[in-house]
Amino acid sequence: MTPRSRLHVPSPPARPGQEPDFSYLQLSPAGAVDRPDVSASARDIENLSLELVRVLDDEHRAVGPWDPHLEPPELQVALRHMLLTRLFDDRMQRIQRQGRISFYIKSTGEEAVAVAAAMAMQPGDMLFPSYRQQGLQVVRGRNLVELMCQCLSNTRDMCKGRQMPIMYHFGPGNIFSISGNLGTQFPQAVGWAMAAAIKGEDHIAAGWIGEGSSAEADFHYAMTFAAVYQAPVILNLVNNQWAISTFQGFAGGEHRTFAQRGPGYGIPGIRVDGNDFLAVYAVTQWAAQRARQSAGPTLIEHVTYRAAAHSTSDDPSRYRPKEEWRAWPLGDPITRLKQHLIALGEWSEERHAQLHQELEAHVTACWKEAESYGTLTHGPFLDPLTMFDDVFRDMPPNLQHQREEMRALLEAQRSAAGAEAEPHEAHGTPTRAHEG
Repeated sequence: MTPRSRLHVPSPPARPGQEPDFSYLQLSPAGAVDRPDVSASARDIENLSLELVRVLDDEHRAVGPWDPHLEPPELQVALRHMLLTRLFDDRMQRIQRQGRISFYIKSTGEEAVAVAAAMAMQPGDMLFPSYRQQGLQVVRGRNLVELMCQCLSNTRDMCKGRQMPIMYHFGPGNIFSISGNLGTQFPQAVGWAMAAAIKGEDHIAAGWIGEGSSAEADFHYAMTFAAVYQAPVILNLVNNQWAISTFQGFAGGEHRTFAQRGPGYGIPGIRVDGNDFLAVYAVTQWAAQRARQSAGPTLIEHVTYRAAAHSTSDDPSRYRPKEEWRAWPLGDPITRLKQHLIALGEWSEERHAQLHQELEAHVTACWKEAESYGTLTHGPFLDPLTMFDDVFRDMPPNLQHQREEMRALLEAQRSAAGAEAEPHEAHGTPTRAHEG
């Protein structure tokens, strides 16, 4: 009997009710991976796409050639940025559950991916984030009030109520608008980097996508253009193990690492411990230096874990073990950096608790201010006429006509509301002043 071919369907190593299983992970000891020169050719450093760059060991020491040798004050700033990002996320999640914003996405467990990369790059470099890199905004000095107002779609909303929550942009901070169409960040980053090179600028670009989005065509378009034109760009692929409810094996991570896709295009691919701040900083710094020296692009696979739900619309307990996050072998990025600073004698649990309290108070104050500019249910509200702005340089006649029709309708509604209020003012229920 002639054997028939069988279709292989990837399967997560553990489902709800089962014990977490990360035996599929390919790990390297801390400090074991060599750091090549930034000018090395992709074919000579293919081992970086198989191994895992790690700096912090089990005793919280920085070891090996990738240690960036950052000073304690800079590490303390990094810890502050990551903790503020997490506390901001936690507050916005609670606010969404209270029905005060419609939607939110947390970055819990992935704070080092964004914070370390942003700190390793220059302010003039252009960043093209996905929706789990709010740490970029924090490092670049964004006021949390502005992020909160965008989630509230209020009168201070940077997107003027035209985008779903967490789709931020930050022009002064060189952070491009987040897109709900996943994968678009990569070709946009490559295009910006090519333009910068054509203009002879020193700035580079960086983009972020999740491992699930690497199965999109945008990923391959970006890789092709980056390789052909040697664009000065860093392409960050965040492998947090889950694309919503789909395990990373469905995007192609079951048989090969995602970083191995780089050498196939002639681009260096590097796997890095995404929960090790020092490792992410060092690898980003290496890739940035490579890009600035016209040595071309780098694909970085950040091996991390999405500790929280995909979004407030998701229930991860339906597709993975409830306590899987606690079993993640690479730990918590905030805890690891904190323990490293304590091991250096530059931090303590008491100072950490104090910082936690300080940042909690800051987030609370920001939220109170954000609410004063309006909420989903309480004014002030955005003027509906703004929907006609910022679309065309010269507004076409049909839109001018529609805008005037809406203006007349709004004025009629205000007049009717005023007429209804007058009888109540004359004959209505007495106020406390009347009672007095």
